[in-house]
Amino acid sequence: MLKQLRFGLLALMTLAVVLPMAAQVRHVTTVNPQSKQSYMEVYEFDYVDIQPQFPGGERGLINFINKTREYPYHAYKKGIQGRVLCSFIVGTDGKVSDVRVIRGAEDESLNREAIRVIGAMPKWSVGKVGKHAVPVRVVLPINFRL
Repeated sequence: MLKQLRFGLLALMTLAVVLPMAAQVRHVTTVNPQSKQSYMEVYEFDYVDIQPQFPGGERGLINFINKTREYPYHAYKKGIQGRVLCSFIVGTDGKVSDVRVIRGAEDESLNREAIRVIGAMPKWSVGKVGKHAVPVRVVLPINFRL
């Protein structure tokens, strides 16, 4: 009986130490943002204390995309629609970099236009872990509907 009680207390003490540590785990990836010699750690959007934000918030982001996006002419003429899922990094200075297409539309011109729109974005407010600004990966869909 005493051994079972000791084992139970040991298990509870172990959980008390392990659970808070598990809550602190961050999803961090390493990317090579254009040069083969330098790598940087990038935090995922949902795993930072303060997420990066577009100037004007979500409404400002939607307005920017709608104002900046231009439907490619031949895709418009052919009636091609689609959704381009892109990722990019908001750096510690708020600049957008490393824009990539994760899942593209059937027409390549839609993919290029989505990359152009994201590349034209102004500086974002930076993401933070604790009090430190960190680079954060953001995933954003750009829709093309007629």
